[in-house]
Amino acid sequence: MKARVRSRCAVIGSLLCIAACGAPSDASSRVATATDSARGSDSSSVDLLGAGATFPYPLYSRWFNRFAQDSGIRINYLSIGSGGGIDQLIADSVHFGASDVPMTDAEIARAPGARVVHIPMALGAVALTYQLEGLARPLRLTPSVIAELFLGAITTWNDPRLAALNPDLALPDDSVRVIHRADASGTSFIFSDYLSTVSEAWANGPGRGKDIVWPVGVGGNGNAGVAAQVKQTRGAIGYVEGNYARLNRLPVARVQNAAGAFVAPAAFEIASAAVNVLDAVQEPADLRVSLVNAPGRQSYPIASFSWLLVAPSALTSMETQQLLRFLQWALTDGERTARELGFEPLPTVLAERVLASTRAQLQPAASRR
Repeated sequence: MKARVRSRCAVIGSLLCIAACGAPSDASSRVATATDSARGSDSSSVDLLGAGATFPYPLYSRWFNRFAQDSGIRINYLSIGSGGGIDQLIADSVHFGASDVPMTDAEIARAPGARVVHIPMALGAVALTYQLEGLARPLRLTPSVIAELFLGAITTWNDPRLAALNPDLALPDDSVRVIHRADASGTSFIFSDYLSTVSEAWANGPGRGKDIVWPVGVGGNGNAGVAAQVKQTRGAIGYVEGNYARLNRLPVARVQNAAGAFVAPAAFEIASAAVNVLDAVQEPADLRVSLVNAPGRQSYPIASFSWLLVAPSALTSMETQQLLRFLQWALTDGERTARELGFEPLPTVLAERVLASTRAQLQPAASRR
């Protein structure tokens, strides 16, 4: 068992050392810390190695530190992006991956045992932010208008379609400047998933994915890059992770949901999307569900889960039990920590459902080794 842990650590450590070349020094520090911790593992405390999404990294980092203090179980997490987390899970280099994008059937077929459990850990959303001076109230946007803006079909802010939605706003005669992500990201996947769901033209054109060929606009790297471009570009509109928009006090649009209400990417509205989607599905074994355009008058329509990814057959009995202990702790005791950091935890009723489903899917694997 120790050899297995050391092997995984060596693979992921090498990967991150290469990826960290030219990166900020904190990345190298995280790699060194994870490697040193794994070297100290012994038979009484199996370190769990994880890698993946950057969006939940602040939450996972705090969770893993606090869980180690409570349980003595050390979990090392390397923030390398959703795609990297999926790749390392498939390579059996980590005990779990993390992603804001669900794995495809083709990706799952390449994973150990050709089965992956998707475990929702937190909720996120995509917010639409803009640079329009003098607006007395938040901009209101419908699904069709959002699609037309990002397809380049609406080119000025005083377009009649925008004016009809915002009769109380003095929209300027400025050109629409679209800002999108230049890098592959879970945020782009969520937004393009939404656009593909609500717009036939988008579904038949750019489609959904982590890395989109955008019809118009200029790109920015990461949430920070998009936000910076929007702030310095008159008439700009872009999309960023909802928590990032809130923490940086960016203006965000009210988006019309499936019930016809205009809602903001706030905590209750994001949670409502998750509850309403899963209420419509009877005990789903596969929690790769999309939350975009969710039913319910209070649901924010561009929401998503952030998942942990686990291949049950790749875990030993002890690894399975330790992971289950963490999941139980994170989705109950860890709720307060999530809110402290600005993340939206799963509602209690949903967390209980996720835990029950996950135990049922992971426990059988405990008897395999």
